Amino acid sequence: MARFKIAQNPTFKADVDIPRVGGTTIKVPFEFKYRDRKELAALFAGWQESAKEDQERFKAKGDELTLIEITASHIERQVEQVAELVTGWGFDDKFSPESIRALVETSAGAGDAVVDAYQKAFSPARLGN
Repeated sequence: MARFKIAQNPTFKADVDIPRVGGTTIKVPFEFKYRDRKELAALFAGWQESAKEDQERFKAKGDELTLIEITASHIERQVEQVAELVTGWGFDDKFSPESIRALVETSAGAGDAVVDAYQKAFSPARLGN
């Protein structure tokens, strides 16, 4: 009889379709940090709260808010998210805070693609065809 353990591994792997300029994507293997359901909820709630704080800050700036400020805030949020989720990747570039920032700054959709792949990994497995 096969033996299984209830505890999950501390990390898991999933491919992420990283968008490239020109509408193409490249499939890159990522290694993600596992979180249980409560940890996952706390993580996402923290991101939601940070987004609300950004919106309030943006609203307070009114007409003085610039696209540069919005973009910088979005980049910071995505760098934070990728750093909290990922423990390694298949890029030639060494996984580091600097390379995370480079990825997010050079690919407008990379941060979202990483977060989406992470969320999809936690979706219940499909059964059947």
